[in-house]
Amino acid sequence: MRIGDMLRGKRGLVVGVANENSIAFGCASKLRAFGADIGLTYGDEKSERFVRPLAEQIQADFLLPMNVERPGEMAAVFEHIRETWGGLDFVIHSIAFAPRADLHGRVVDCSLEGFQQAMRISCYSFIEMARLAEPLMSEGGALLTMSYYGADKVVNHYNVMGPVKAALEATTRYLAVELGEKGVRVFAVSPGPLKTRAASGIDHFDELVAAAVARSPGHRLVDIAEVGRVVAFLVGGGASGMSGDTIYVDAGLHNVA
Repeated sequence: MRIGDMLRGKRGLVVGVANENSIAFGCASKLRAFGADIGLTYGDEKSERFVRPLAEQIQADFLLPMNVERPGEMAAVFEHIRETWGGLDFVIHSIAFAPRADLHGRVVDCSLEGFQQAMRISCYSFIEMARLAEPLMSEGGALLTMSYYGADKVVNHYNVMGPVKAALEATTRYLAVELGEKGVRVFAVSPGPLKTRAASGIDHFDELVAAAVARSPGHRLVDIAEVGRVVAFLVGGGASGMSGDTIYVDAGLHNVA
């Protein structure tokens, strides 16, 4: 089988592309290279001008607005999928947010509003997408979200996103059990630190990157293409016996004390 045929016939939605350095775009471009049909979304009008050229670059089937805090936008995307594709094979959820003041402060000092918004965007939106995707996955499918090592261990300056990502990983396990009878597999993918726009909001991020390079077995960071290849494996038939796991793609960093 040729590389470009591995996922031929698969149709999937990738949420979270912000620019060419996004983890979501690394996933979308690899999934497309392996033959999948891809739909993309953008968060707002400002981000559309960065995402649209990338959608054209990978010949995405569609590009639609999806701000998960705006009522109706997510449902409209899944209705478009139902009308145009008639079904769905996978969803890649790669969005996260916390207000700057809460992200840069101690967990004990975070505001209720900031914590709720971080959970709403970073975790609950994955539940919503699973609920909307379920009836479109009549022949099974895969739901993937993006986590980070700070969900499992305390990482300096990751702060409120640690508990939020821990909730996301727990959600992954519960969704895997609830949807397993329908052949829907669910995964959290946990890349090492990557120099993305989202990561740049973490306080002292350069220090976190330097520590990752120093501590990882290969003394390097992973890149978005490596994350994309693992995502393609999880979406494809090779991972049919797996579900509910957090898959680390961090050059072995999580194994080092």
